[in-house]
Amino acid sequence: MAFSMRVLCAIALAAAIEAAGLASAPGLRLRGGGKHYPKLPDSVKPGVLYGDALKDLLQHAKDNCYAIPAVNCVTSSSINQVLEAAKKYNSPVMIQFSNGGSQFYAGKTVESPKDTLKGCVLGAVSGALHVKQMAEHYGVPVVLHSDHCAKKLLPWFDGMLEADEKHFKEHGTPLFSSHMLDLSEEPHDENIATCTKYLERMTKINCMLEMEIGITGGEEDGVNNENAKPEDLYSKPEEVMQVVESFSKVPKAMYSIAAAFGNVHGVYKAGNVKLSPEILGAAQKYIKEKTKATEDKPVFFVFHGGSGSEKDKIKEALDYGVIKFNIDTDIQWAAWDGVRKFEAEKHDYLQGQIGNPEGADKPNKKFYDPRVWIRKSEEAAVERLGEAFADLNSVGVLA
Repeated sequence: MAFSMRVLCAIALAAAIEAAGLASAPGLRLRGGGKHYPKLPDSVKPGVLYGDALKDLLQHAKDNCYAIPAVNCVTSSSINQVLEAAKKYNSPVMIQFSNGGSQFYAGKTVESPKDTLKGCVLGAVSGALHVKQMAEHYGVPVVLHSDHCAKKLLPWFDGMLEADEKHFKEHGTPLFSSHMLDLSEEPHDENIATCTKYLERMTKINCMLEMEIGITGGEEDGVNNENAKPEDLYSKPEEVMQVVESFSKVPKAMYSIAAAFGNVHGVYKAGNVKLSPEILGAAQKYIKEKTKATEDKPVFFVFHGGSGSEKDKIKEALDYGVIKFNIDTDIQWAAWDGVRKFEAEKHDYLQGQIGNPEGADKPNKKFYDPRVWIRKSEEAAVERLGEAFADLNSVGVLA
């Protein structure tokens, strides 16, 4: 009886706060002391997050100036290493799949006709199911996300969304927490209109949308913006406001914006990427004034292309409402570096199945067993992820 009363009270309180609006009562809804993690709201628990629980976590991140590390994964091993790092460093985490990463997860020989991108859909769904199966057992909250989707890749997006809708019908939640549409190469008005149309569909199943305006420079997963015009690398407050105006017409819309402020995909020496995070601060101020919002940072911003960024610029971006930070290139190198170092150390044990410095008849299975060298890759990636989590202020959030 006592448990039932607590549940009823919690439901009543959540409904009341939802009616009041997220921005109008963030302190009440998002205070720490949660049932699962001392610093987080009750809604945030181990496993994949959806709907209000996802929104609560992102609001907590924005209020406390940390970002959710968003890591691209291409195998079950790379998923597991992210979950391991999240548990080790007590950080919430986002696991995401790119279009190419999804195809790789399915298998490079699985067909993906351009009109369906079937292999990419299958890979993304397969990876998502693995995350859902394992996340709760690592004891960490996870945001399950798909990365950049350009216009030519919309069949992939549609396939994932169909899987979400099927999962929602059967289980009451989508399969993915959120998806990204990157139509930044299209005309601005078309970008917003298309995203709004998809947002209307996604809101019905409590799925969040990330969209991009402006252009993230560099190259990633076959999308090359290395020759982008300099002015396109920096979003204007008015452009962000156009997104907010359109999306605000969608009831209960959940969304984030990847606004361009000089960020570039790939890896560069520190200082070579000319970030201007103050652009995000100016946009927050502009939107607060235009919408008469009660909080200083009414928008959830996303940071793409962070490799090579100066740490003080990252911190500044967090102060301006960045709640998600993409991590890919640096972890790719760390994963390879773990294998490289292992091979260098055990080189003479890896030249044949039999024969090593200890004797011509000595077996080498314990060195070339994939579980050995793949684990070295995982360990190196986990260590590097810890550095990234520290840069994003997310270490210890779950403690």
